[in-house]
Amino acid sequence: MRTEARLFTGVAAFFAVTAAAYGWFSQEPAGTAALVLAFLMGSLIAFFLRVQYRRRGLRAQDRGDAEVLDTAGPLDFFPPHSPWPVTAALGAVVLALGIVYGLWLALIGFGVLAFAVSGLVFQYADRDPQRFNSPTDDPRSDSGFSTSTRSP
Repeated sequence: MRTEARLFTGVAAFFAVTAAAYGWFSQEPAGTAALVLAFLMGSLIAFFLRVQYRRRGLRAQDRGDAEVLDTAGPLDFFPPHSPWPVTAALGAVVLALGIVYGLWLALIGFGVLAFAVSGLVFQYADRDPQRFNSPTDDPRSDSGFSTSTRSP
């Protein structure tokens, strides 16, 4: 993720310089605020990618001598189903409608959105990433037999 971190650091630096120059020469607050927000978003992504690079080290994509086969294997855990994205979308819609129709509806939408985001973030917080590597290790399965069609 070193390459991506450098890329987004460059994007953030571009927006920082652009925001400073635009703010200095135009004296217009809306465009300056938009460019500052773009700088902050680029900085946030660059920071996240740098932290991931420090935690996990070099990936095969970051090494010049890597082969295609080095990137093979399980990528990560992807949740099979979750009600939280739909709930977050509902909260965002109610929040947007609340901005139009009144503060009381915006507060309800903000509450639903905050609840959905916390549910989405902490849905798999207690999951042990080393535990469920194969389908036979899953304690929720009905039998201890593998459902694979391959021979042992």
